[in-house]
Amino acid sequence: MTGREDGTADEDSGAPIDFDRLEVVAERLATDDRFDRVEHQPGFAPDRVFCVYDDGFYPSSVDEAHLEIAWFENDDFSIHYHEDHEDGRFDHRWDRHPSDHNERDHVHPGPDAPTPGFDDSHPEDWRDVLAMVLKEIEERQRSFWTS
Repeated sequence: MTGREDGTADEDSGAPIDFDRLEVVAERLATDDRFDRVEHQPGFAPDRVFCVYDDGFYPSSVDEAHLEIAWFENDDFSIHYHEDHEDGRFDHRWDRHPSDHNERDHVHPGPDAPTPGFDDSHPEDWRDVLAMVLKEIEERQRSFWTS
């Protein structure tokens, strides 16, 4: 999904980027100890919040893990979780947007976030969506230490 820095409609969502929402998301996540770095509208992704996880949540085989969040004025979103591993990568994506491959709410599951994904339902409130995503990522992080 590609958003537009000028806030015009995104071709997948059909709605402009919600920069105000992204600012609030970035402010909230910046106070969360699980992240080493939270960037609001970084130069390489001006339509997103980019969060790098503290590497203490991962074994040494995981080089970096990050979360990218795009939000739109119609409450569509794309949240992408990514891990770089010594021997590959892991990608998982939660989406709400019109699509020709899935229902509006859907997930592209790890390890490779295939398209089509599977239809799912996400909470309506953006705070609940973020809580759900962070909980699922936390469960994945715990699995590194319990398997």
